[in-house]
Amino acid sequence: MSALSPHLIEEIKALPARYPQPRSAVMPALDLAQEELGYLTPEAMTEVATALQLDAGYVEGVATFYTLFHLEPIGKHRFYLCTNLSCTLRGAEEIVERFKIAAGVKEAGEVSKDGLFSYEEVECLGACEYAPVCRLDHRYEVDLTPGKIDSLVNDRRLIRPYQAGSRAQAPGPKTTPAKRAPRKKKDV
Repeated sequence: MSALSPHLIEEIKALPARYPQPRSAVMPALDLAQEELGYLTPEAMTEVATALQLDAGYVEGVATFYTLFHLEPIGKHRFYLCTNLSCTLRGAEEIVERFKIAAGVKEAGEVSKDGLFSYEEVECLGACEYAPVCRLDHRYEVDLTPGKIDSLVNDRRLIRPYQAGSRAQAPGPKTTPAKRAPRKKKDV
């Protein structure tokens, strides 16, 4: 049985045409595989190598070299918390501790019991002027506070389970036009 979906394998096979060197497609292909599975299994890396017509050892070497690829399960929402000097001076240690409490984890790499959260302390995200910062769901979150961490965690708990992999959040209470309060006119 294949680790990757047939649709994804076809998408990976099409990647080399977008690059001057076929090997340049390895990182985007691994990123797609990780996005689908949550982490890279040995079977998935072999399938990527086969789809790109590359040596499996080369593909595994790329996957193990870069920290953005994960070879073990991670939380659906992985917090990359910067603990470099700028962020540390602006409260990164407090942010890390707050995240551990909010997500229910004790250490980096641990996955929360609900499978939603894990974190990693990273050396630098290149956004020192907005310290403290983190990368979450392919976006940077800046000027972090303990309250912002609580909101980020709580918001992600609202994502519907059947939307795994989706960034769409569960809607709030429905409001129909008939139930809306009339707008007040602004004095000019």
